Amino acid sequence: MSVDRVVLATHNPHKVAEFQAIVATVRPDLTVIGYDGPEPVEDGVTFAQNALIKARAATAHTGLPALADDSGLCVDVLGGSPGVFSAYWAGHAKDDVANRRLLLDQLSDLAPEHRGAHFTSVIALTLPDGTERTVEGIWPGRLARTETGQNGFGYDPVFVPDDADGTPGTGSAAELSAEEKNAQSHRSRAFAHLLPLLASL
Repeated sequence: MSVDRVVLATHNPHKVAEFQAIVATVRPDLTVIGYDGPEPVEDGVTFAQNALIKARAATAHTGLPALADDSGLCVDVLGGSPGVFSAYWAGHAKDDVANRRLLLDQLSDLAPEHRGAHFTSVIALTLPDGTERTVEGIWPGRLARTETGQNGFGYDPVFVPDDADGTPGTGSAAELSAEEKNAQSHRSRAFAHLLPLLASL
């Protein structure tokens, strides 16, 4: 099957732009288009379950191969939370600012050695013939004490990624350029595992 378009199962324009940039580095001939269909109920309890729910709905609605990402911030001392509830941590309004403020407040008294965290991304690929695959990417780091940086979205201003050698970094993900973030983020790491699948489309 020759494929030149894949639909990204999200209404989030930030994610669409990020996926377009990442895909262009590995499959410049593959066009990522946004999804304008109904949003399914994400009632899974894992990133993989929710990613598949979204991808299946997009494929069913468009008849195209679909990619869907479910991702979130996992804080060690919170047992991996917010996790799949990252977007709703401060309530169902999906308010990024409120989510960050609540999380920082909850961890305000913790010493640096107890502020470990990581971003997780699971990307699902579904095809019209029923084929389904999932891949996972992890971006390790820690939570900052205050927000810094103007780039990115979500929890980026409060997440300080580890350096390439695993040592604690100094700047937040929101201080990285889009190119820098796309080269090392949890989504780019998941995409590295997705490359063989995209190449086979």
